[in-house]
Parts: sequence; structure tokens; C-alpha cells
Amino acid sequence: MPDAVVKASYDFLEPLGLSGRGGTTERVQSILREAIISFELPPGGDIDKLAICEKLGVSRFPVSEALARLQSEGLVEILPQRGTRVSRIRLTDVRQSMFIRSALEAQAVRTLASSHDESLLPTLERNLRYQRAAEAAGDRRGFHLLDLEFHLILLDALGYSRVKAAVEAARANLDRVRRLLSSPRHHALTVDDHEKIVAALAAGEAEAAGRAMEEHLDFVITELVAFAAENPTLFEDL
Repeated sequence: MPDAVVKASYDFLEPLGLSGRGGTTERVQSILREAIISFELPPGGDIDKLAICEKLGVSRFPVSEALARLQSEGLVEILPQRGTRVSRIRLTDVRQSMFIRSALEAQAVRTLASSHDESLLPTLERNLRYQRAAEAAGDRRGFHLLDLEFHLILLDALGYSRVKAAVEAARANLDRVRRLLSSPRHHALTVDDHEKIVAALAAGEAEAAGRAMEEHLDFVITELVAFAAENPTLFEDL
């Protein structure tokens, strides 16, 4: 991702069509969210609602409604009398989200180390094999999905729906960060961390499992701060 903010061309958008799951607003929201997360709509860039309407073949209402929902996620800013733009990444928000994840997920694996269903470890080990395969193939999207799945397996095994909801809400703010840091090196280190967590669970070592999860999530912040120093225009609060 280059340091300079560039204007989006919207060439990546295609007519919405009549097929697809969900209502028009939900589909527009999903398309624009993915465009923001993948940096096709760059941080700090203005959003041309009319161009989006023309490319997607929809009216202004679902686009405006979708952008309002994305504002509530912190992904866009709607500026009265000035238009709409993609939010820059706020390190303060990222730190808070990671704080929530670290506290909850570390405690989750501590609990699971003491007691878990017999299917948990085989499920995690299968996920790790797929992670290694995606890493070897250079499949960034596949790896991203498997990384998400790894953490969801743990939360589902814990069985606390409120904890899972809180973690998922915190993780939504981190999607762009995950894309920024995606690299072969980062993938390899991520799998190594995941294997340490699984090893501690298998050994029934609660504190080692919690510590491994904390170190795994702390690593993301360390990497991001270094990246932000090299790419300051993508961030709001250096």
C-alpha cells in the first residue's frame, strides 16, 4: 500500500444486478466495506456517491444508508456540507480493540486448557494444517479466513455467546489492519503463535495458553506501530 492517498476510480465496482443475498442496502454496504478493507477505497479518500450509484446501478438511498452504517463501524466519515470520505485508521481505536481481544481471548484459552470438549484439539489441528497449506501456497485470502476460523473455534468451544459477540465487535475494527500486515513473514509467525496456543491447550497448561494468546495479539500492535511510522498518511493519530 503506497503512502500517498489516491483517489478511487471505482473501476472495481460492477452492477449489483437482481440476484444475491440480502436487500439492496445490505449488499451495497458489504461491497463498500470490502472495498474499504481491501484499500480499493483508500483511507482519507473522498467518496463519490453519484459514481457509486452509477457503477452499481442503484439509487442514492441505499448508497447513503450503507455509508451511514459504515460510519457507525468507524470506516467512513460523513461531513455535513462537505461530503463523505473513508476514515483513516485510528491507532487509539486499534489499541482498544486489541485490549478487549487480549483480555477475553487469553482468558478463554486459560479456561479451555482446564476443560474442553474432546473434539477441540482435532479441530484446531486440522485448521493449523490448512493454515500451513495456505501459507505455502501464498493464498492470502484463504489464510485470512483460516486465521479468523482458528479464533472462532476457540470462542465457540468456550460457549459464552456474550464473550464471542464482544470479541467479534472488537475484531471488526481490525480488518483493515490485518490486510495491511498481510505478508509471508506475518503468516509464518501467526501460524507459529497458533501452534504454541494449541500445544499449551493440549498440555493443559492454562497460564502458558493465556500467555501465548497475549503475545500473539500484542505482536499485531508492535507490527502496526512500525508500519504506521512508515505510512503516516493512512493513520489519524500518530
